[in-house]
Amino acid sequence: MSDCCEDKSCAIEALRTRQSGTLKAVLWINAVMFVAVSAAGLYASSSALLADALDNLGDALTYALSLYAVGRGERAKGAVSLVKGLLILGAALFVVAQIGYRALHPGVPLFEAMAGMAVLGLAANGTCLALLWKHRAEDVNMASVWECSRNDIASNLAVLAAAGGVALAGAGWPDLVVGALLAALFLRSAARVLRASLAALRSPRDPVGAR
Repeated sequence: MSDCCEDKSCAIEALRTRQSGTLKAVLWINAVMFVAVSAAGLYASSSALLADALDNLGDALTYALSLYAVGRGERAKGAVSLVKGLLILGAALFVVAQIGYRALHPGVPLFEAMAGMAVLGLAANGTCLALLWKHRAEDVNMASVWECSRNDIASNLAVLAAAGGVALAGAGWPDLVVGALLAALFLRSAARVLRASLAALRSPRDPVGAR
């Protein structure tokens, strides 16, 4: 018997197709959300929303890189995952810079815009998380994508909490506190992704058939 599934090539190709389809869907969701959340963040003068928007941009770039990595060897996936980790690190540093700027130029963000975009973001990122659930343990590439998507849900909940804090306090400090927490979350996630990437890059060799 000589059908292609005997040596698992059919299963591997089917996996590549499923991963690519999922990544394309979540890439477009995050690209659209980046535009929407950026506009809302600028309008509301919210550091937390701008951090969330940057997270969406980083995710869209991450998913584009992940599409490149689908079907490639562990070392190639590790290299792509390393870039993703650096993107997450860059997002964290940008948030820190935003917090510093807002601290020097205090103001009260528009909590209505923050809350509305947080709810919209939860719906969008919940969809992404559901799409990525089945891929979360398939390889280092998809595991790092899952990490990014899970961070998005935490970011949306944090922005929602910041909106509530701003509404109750009538001040901008809850927005800055949430921005700082998001920066810490990004730094933790970056460390995890970078560790997994370096482990994959140290892999002695790739399986047969990987590119």
